[in-house]
Amino acid sequence: MEKIIEETKQGESLTLQHKQENTKKLYIESYGCAMNFSDSEIVASILSENGFNTTTILEEADLVLVNTCSIRDKAEQTIRKRLQKYNAVKRDVNPKMKVGVLGCMAERLKDKFLEEEKIVDLVVGPDAYKDLPNLLQEVEEGRDAINVILSKDETYGDIAPVRLMTNGVSALVSITRGCDNMCTFCVVPFTRGRERSREPQSIMKEIQDLSDTGYKEITLLGQNVDSYLWYGGGLKKDFEKATDMQKATAVDFDQLLEMVAVGFPKMRIRFSTSNPQDMHLSVLQVIAKHHNICNHIHLPVQSGSDRILKEMNRLHTRSEYMQLIDNIRKTIPDCGITQDMIAGFPTETEEDHQDTLSLMAYVKYDFGYMYAYSERPGTLAGRKMEDDVPEETKLRRLQEIVDLQRQHSAFRTKQFVGKTVEVLIEKESKKSDQDWSGRNSQSITVVFPKENYKIGEFVNVKITNCTSGTLIGEAVGYSAMN
Repeated sequence: MEKIIEETKQGESLTLQHKQENTKKLYIESYGCAMNFSDSEIVASILSENGFNTTTILEEADLVLVNTCSIRDKAEQTIRKRLQKYNAVKRDVNPKMKVGVLGCMAERLKDKFLEEEKIVDLVVGPDAYKDLPNLLQEVEEGRDAINVILSKDETYGDIAPVRLMTNGVSALVSITRGCDNMCTFCVVPFTRGRERSREPQSIMKEIQDLSDTGYKEITLLGQNVDSYLWYGGGLKKDFEKATDMQKATAVDFDQLLEMVAVGFPKMRIRFSTSNPQDMHLSVLQVIAKHHNICNHIHLPVQSGSDRILKEMNRLHTRSEYMQLIDNIRKTIPDCGITQDMIAGFPTETEEDHQDTLSLMAYVKYDFGYMYAYSERPGTLAGRKMEDDVPEETKLRRLQEIVDLQRQHSAFRTKQFVGKTVEVLIEKESKKSDQDWSGRNSQSITVVFPKENYKIGEFVNVKITNCTSGTLIGEAVGYSAMN
């Protein structure tokens, strides 16, 4: 499961590219994981070459696209509410407006979407965005359009994204697509297909372009970045069939991470998301070696119970996960570690739940993304397991997990008081226009007075106070990263 960004609308964000010759207007919203936001930038780029400029005004759009998430039922219900809003605008304001659904929900429901949501004109899965111009032509000719065919090799590595969700400082760079892990609760393998990796030089070129235009931080992105493996193209599962030359020249994740760190020493590097069984010591050693790689690992665990981990088809045990945590602490002593956790998975007992709480006590995560189990149609858990934990029990267990995480977050932030941390200024603080806001290496938000510093600068900040989620301090000078 990936980090979820609920109800965040890309259509309301700054658009950085505008082609004067384009006459049509695109409004695009994204929901769900960071990969969806990255994909929407790909879509905007493809449509930019086909006559569309993006707009922040829904009512004036010729084409409205919503990039969807299927990982929980709540996410899908949010999309259906948005479609109701589009329908009202189309009925009352802009009857010529066309509406399309992209992403995981499109892939999961396919042509059912056209039957269930009469406003929808086209349905496009995550691997079919290059076909959008053809599909739009189908719509213009009065036909419904759908393409949800999963690809074995599509990575969009040849497309320069239009940066939509951006502050001009931080950007997402996709390096893998799909997932092979088949966790029983997760729809991703069904909606995004098998794992395949992007060619390293196209990744380096995209980062170079970002560096040349003033970006200071990138996040290497994938459903499972640690399984990155480039051997000339193709699915990861087919690597054993590769030639000896392909195997000898293959690039894995620690090598890619090193390439980026060395190639861009003045750019800060993050990555997400990791899977515990694919996080190797070599990756930790690369992080420890390079100052510009952030000391933060998002390491979803989902449960602290061996029995539940097995039911989830997680390919790690509790003890293996704890050993990995020990290796991280030993190799990168000040590393921030964050989690995903599911409460109330089918058959979960009170003892299983207590195992989760005790694992949390062992790790003391910096923060986390915590959910009550939501049965997803098409997954193995949805097909084979009864959703037998009562809703009130799920919610009670979830609250206990959240409360414990809040304690641990406060414990972690207090450790920074009195220390000086390096912060990349990203934006103005939400609470005061006199303060800047940015993140430290551990991905914790830091707030401090503006003085004469500017967005995009690296600043050393001495921490004087904290909350459970924010560090508060004063700038003491520029960082060597500038």
